[in-house]
Amino acid sequence: MRWSLHKSLVVAAASLLLLTVSVQAGDFSRVGSAGAQFLKIGMGARYIGVGEAATAIVDDAYSMYWNPAGMAKMEGSEFAFTNVDWVESVNLNFVSFATPVSFGGTAGFALTVLSVGDMEETTVWQPDGTGRTFDASSFAIAAGYAHSLTDRFAAGFKIKYVSERIAEARSKGYAFDIGTRFDTGYRNLRMGVSVLNLGPGMRFSGSTLDFEYRRDQDNTNYDAVDASLTTEDYDLPLTFRLGLAYDFIQNEFSTWTVSADAKHPNDNVQQLSLGTEYTWKQAVSLRAGYKFRSEEEGLTLGGGVIVNPTSGSALVVDYAWSDFGNLDSAHRFSFGIRF
Repeated sequence: MRWSLHKSLVVAAASLLLLTVSVQAGDFSRVGSAGAQFLKIGMGARYIGVGEAATAIVDDAYSMYWNPAGMAKMEGSEFAFTNVDWVESVNLNFVSFATPVSFGGTAGFALTVLSVGDMEETTVWQPDGTGRTFDASSFAIAAGYAHSLTDRFAAGFKIKYVSERIAEARSKGYAFDIGTRFDTGYRNLRMGVSVLNLGPGMRFSGSTLDFEYRRDQDNTNYDAVDASLTTEDYDLPLTFRLGLAYDFIQNEFSTWTVSADAKHPNDNVQQLSLGTEYTWKQAVSLRAGYKFRSEEEGLTLGGGVIVNPTSGSALVVDYAWSDFGNLDSAHRFSFGIRF
């Protein structure tokens, strides 16, 4: 009887997760309605390899991106780095450090930096180019904390400072991430919930928006006056994630995990990610995933190795490939040191 009840709970939870995404097949996309899009680019090749179905399985320094509550599962310190070879020559780097603290729980710090190479400037009056170029960049600095409130429930939060620049126009703001993780107690079935990029809107300002205004271009009696364009606030990419993970195999030789994430962004339709990871002797991993209802993204593949240079440390190397349909594929490399 107990076994049947547990099986029913698993099926019900999985069905609820699928329903979360599928019941509103008629909803519409709000693409372009939020800014700071670099905050939506996933970090950590391990979690990209499983199709970004990461909310319930993240348990390392990358919790600072997916679900801050995951840091509470860390037993030691970790330094992690990810390089993203994004589409259209966009380069993105992510650095994170998380460590248990003396008063309990785990503290984390993270830095995300995006850079775009020189682009040709065009205007309404010079659509073929002005002969000048400009560049753009974005970054976010974050600090977070997580703590296990019970042996099965953990919570975490993160605050981050966000800045974007296009030529000499800049915007800045702040945001919060909050998350929880719950271990159900049944065969390592766990659930994760996170709310990411919760904060006020941002607005661009700067010398790029300055110009000379002439009341009448044809009347020289009017002198030009210095003026500046004003911009409207734009929203941050607020995202709600609900994840489940279950280990179908877990022994001293192998672990086979299947995970799923339902994602509800404020600037797009609801989406679903499914992923699987097989690990042999806690050293070699193979991963695959798929992202549903995404305009270009779909299949993801990846793998990783963990080596122990000393008895108290580990070197983690991961790689992930993402299909982007009509765009170039994206590659991610991640490196971590645990001690």
